[in-house]
Amino acid sequence: MKHINWVFKPYHETNTMVSGAIITAHPICENVKKENQIKKLQSLLETESEFSKIGTWEYNLESGELFWCKKTKLIHGVSEMYKPNLDTAIEFYKQGHSRNKISMLIHNAIQSGDEFQERLKIITQKGDERWVLSTGKTLFRDGKIIKLLGTFQDISEQINLELKAKESQKLLHTLIDYLPLNVYIKDLESRKILVNKSECEFLGVKNRKELLGKNNFDLYDKKTAQMLRNQDLKIFKNKTPVIAKEEFIQKKDGTKTPLLVSKIPLKNEQQETYALLGISMDISALKNKEKELRHLIDVTSIQNKKLVNFAHIVSHNLRSHSANFSMLLGFLKNERNEEEKKRIVNMLSKSSSNLLNTLDNLNEVVKINSNTNVTRENINLKQFFVNANENLFELFKENKVAFLNKIPENLNLQGIPSYYENIILNLLTNAVKYRHPNRNPKIVVRAKKEQGKIAFSVEDNGLGINLRKYGDQLFGMYKTFHNNEDARGIGLYITKSQIEAMGGTIIACSQLNKGTIFKIYFDERY
Repeated sequence: MKHINWVFKPYHETNTMVSGAIITAHPICENVKKENQIKKLQSLLETESEFSKIGTWEYNLESGELFWCKKTKLIHGVSEMYKPNLDTAIEFYKQGHSRNKISMLIHNAIQSGDEFQERLKIITQKGDERWVLSTGKTLFRDGKIIKLLGTFQDISEQINLELKAKESQKLLHTLIDYLPLNVYIKDLESRKILVNKSECEFLGVKNRKELLGKNNFDLYDKKTAQMLRNQDLKIFKNKTPVIAKEEFIQKKDGTKTPLLVSKIPLKNEQQETYALLGISMDISALKNKEKELRHLIDVTSIQNKKLVNFAHIVSHNLRSHSANFSMLLGFLKNERNEEEKKRIVNMLSKSSSNLLNTLDNLNEVVKINSNTNVTRENINLKQFFVNANENLFELFKENKVAFLNKIPENLNLQGIPSYYENIILNLLTNAVKYRHPNRNPKIVVRAKKEQGKIAFSVEDNGLGINLRKYGDQLFGMYKTFHNNEDARGIGLYITKSQIEAMGGTIIACSQLNKGTIFKIYFDERY
């Protein structure tokens, strides 16, 4: 079998028409065949090198010759006629880390046959700085290293893109870390793959690595975690965001936090959701402000009603007194009988006394509602009732009152002492004033802490009040519900005003002919 090299050339009769072909044939010997194969391989290698932008190099340890392909020379910025050697090749690497590293790698390859692949910097012949990926491997013959072969690739563009990406990522991290918001990204399994500092602080960790890879069930109680997972799945399925939704989040330690949450699906070029961006804000402070605002509105509304009621009372009462004075003065002016004049003068004196009492009562109400800056003091509730019992000793003895003080010894709260004295004395004297005629009075006082509040009560077995009939008037000014001659209808109004001035509330529970319980509640901070 012989190998023949065929050459076909077209034969033209004119400039355009082909009329035949000239064929020549030459036998190919084995050496020529091998040379042609080598040339083809070299041509193929050069073409591949051009497309892949990867050069090659070869170092012959026996001859000491170093070969660079065209691409390798182009990367170094030298001409195709340039002939490198090992020393000059190493000098192209940037002085410092890169040059020291390549020297060590070449040395280890020659001595031990170690292969290498390293990203290093070179300085081209024109002085340009480039990143290159240099690789090398050894060729053995009879167990001896005879050549080093490798590739050489300019990766400056890739490195620059990586550096820009890192800079962008660093900028992004810096930006989201200093946002006053919790920012995170979760994958399709609801595992966190990015978190900022605020999210770490919210979940009580110092290092963000403690959160990466964690899912809802790792971070929150079971109910909250399932709620969040269901929400994530819905967003992944519908590909629609959730914006500014208010949620209460409970962590594993039991703490609950109100958050304003937004979740946005992240999509690829095929519009497939691959992750979820979450942004949340702790709105505890806003909620507290909202609560305070509502309380302020409620207080304002109550104060407004009080003001209207007070104005009505002032107008009505003063008009009544004024009309009474005018009428009596008219009678006195026209009266000729001395005895009758004396009687009218007595009536005027009594009316004057009533007017003074009315003015005192109204002044007391004004004083309570305007006295907002009174210093609060620490008060032992049990001792105040002990003091009140001593002050009312004669009244209790005369009316055979059984007084039971069941308030704990160490129950203290903040308040205005003069208000507490008045509140306690008024409730205790009312229990005696409205006692039942068929049994001896019994008064029991109790106190306890419940749901962040201090509650104390004054319970009696007196006449009681028909709350269905008079419940909405019970704490009104000048409202009386029994026929006691000394009832003025101002005590409970002032008591309620003083309690509310200290941030408390009072309610009444009563049954006619069985007794009444007044319950007073104060926040513990008061």
